Amino acid sequence: FKQKTAYEIRPRDWSSDVCSSDLKNSIKLITWLVGGLFTFSSCTDLDVDLKSTYTEYPDSEIAKEAKMAGLYYGFGGALGRRYMEAALLSSDEFMAVTFGGNWYDGGNYIHSSLHASLPGDAHVDWAGDIPAAITKCNQAIFDLGGEDENNAEQEALIAPALAMRAFYHFIFMDTFGATPKLDHLIGDSEAIDRSPRSEITKFIESDLLRALASGGLKEDVDASTYGKPTKWMAEALLAKLYINWAVYTCDDVATYDPSMTNSKLNDVIKYCDDIIASGHFNLSDGYRKKFMPDNGYQIKDFIYAMPYQNNETSTRANTYARFQFWPKFNNDGADGKGLFGITLSKNAGGVFIVTPEAADRFCLEGDERNDIIMKGAINYYDISTHTMGTEPYIYNGQQVVLTKNITILNDQMDLGNDLNAWCQGYRCIKWAIQADDYNLYNRNQSNDVPIFRYADILLMKAEAILRGATATNGDTPQSLFNQIRSYCNAPLLEHSPSLDELLEERAREFYAETWRRNDLIRFGKFEDDWGYKNQYHPEAKTEKWRRIFPVSVGLMNSNTNWKQNYGYW
Repeated sequence: FKQKTAYEIRPRDWSSDVCSSDLKNSIKLITWLVGGLFTFSSCTDLDVDLKSTYTEYPDSEIAKEAKMAGLYYGFGGALGRRYMEAALLSSDEFMAVTFGGNWYDGGNYIHSSLHASLPGDAHVDWAGDIPAAITKCNQAIFDLGGEDENNAEQEALIAPALAMRAFYHFIFMDTFGATPKLDHLIGDSEAIDRSPRSEITKFIESDLLRALASGGLKEDVDASTYGKPTKWMAEALLAKLYINWAVYTCDDVATYDPSMTNSKLNDVIKYCDDIIASGHFNLSDGYRKKFMPDNGYQIKDFIYAMPYQNNETSTRANTYARFQFWPKFNNDGADGKGLFGITLSKNAGGVFIVTPEAADRFCLEGDERNDIIMKGAINYYDISTHTMGTEPYIYNGQQVVLTKNITILNDQMDLGNDLNAWCQGYRCIKWAIQADDYNLYNRNQSNDVPIFRYADILLMKAEAILRGATATNGDTPQSLFNQIRSYCNAPLLEHSPSLDELLEERAREFYAETWRRNDLIRFGKFEDDWGYKNQYHPEAKTEKWRRIFPVSVGLMNSNTNWKQNYGYW
């Protein structure tokens, strides 16, 4: 891997929050100050200063943390927007539309929806962030003395960097298939090719097992470890790697079939059990509460999350509501109050509509998760709780009424550009906003985004048992499944779930959290028809090579020894 594009690396004020935004800001300021002590050269400039290595191990926790601080948030920008676009729109959760051509943006959004992604699309243009983040991990490992698997003290010291290196390789491998194996600092004249997916999968496993065996990953779950690689984060990543083992060990993604044997199912159980037995995590927080702007380390369901703050104006901003909310929610068509009872200075793009298939899943009686879908006749919402009141929401003199189905006018997925067009399609309001997001901070949000949740651990264990793993601790797929149903007040299942029922439950529980594409591929349903994609792109239904995305133009131009993924040009 050799790339020479320039990136600016800025100190970043990431960390956690408790229940108040003031404390959230205070913790993030501390992280900013620590992170500012050390910055690393970007992966895109691989000339390495070999004089920076330590001659002895740092004996200060502050020094160790400062050396690691730049490693944690290399995925933050992509997760906040462009990766989110790729993952959500290529699944059956959302379809992208345009309004009179607005938000067409060269087809970036609709290409992902139609499984017609191009190497020049913005939703894959974040790919260079990941090798850059891996290089920071390798730089930290080098600066802390290097890798020595026979030296227990050294292994413990570099464990967080190993875990993050594994995580970044996982993101690249899951999204793009073959991945550059960046296990050392790359010299300027060294060109690294992409390695087969199966090889990268085993490399990820190796790094995680090393990090865990070293004892160097913290077990605490508090403000100091939030958003960082802990023992539990590494175990959750291993469980995710193992539940997808049969997928990831197919070097040709088109050859994977869900009937293939997964040799790692009992390992899924092992790491899920360890996380469950830790006692650190539970489902005591309500569903809606977990995704509010004041979420953070206090959410007991979060094993590993990406922290965001709306007053950060860099590209690492969470902009989920900007694309998923009703587009004109900021006012009444004039200067009157908008959907949330106040007038906001900016509207939303609103080009992600809930597919009819996804909408139909949110139908269980009493299920709190139903409330994340805005549908039908709309009343004003309380901006503090995001609950709908009783007063009809009036826009241009008419109550806003959202329809599940849409009428597409042309091949740009255009619906028109009037009230009728804007009201087509249900909307997702899972990622609640604050007024300042739209009045002061250019639609950037403070909602932290969970990557690994305890709920996922329970459902992965249930799935592993259903696929043939040995059950442990008296847990059954039904008992694990019903822990999810119980906490969100949905009807309990009175029989053992089928794999299809478990996939449907995952669709409800993790809606709009970027895991659905991953699930659909594992279950062999990524090529199924949903939404309106095959109306304009019928070949997407059977082209299994589209399970991975094209590598971005920028990375391909910088690495001329690479071959583009099959089928893309």
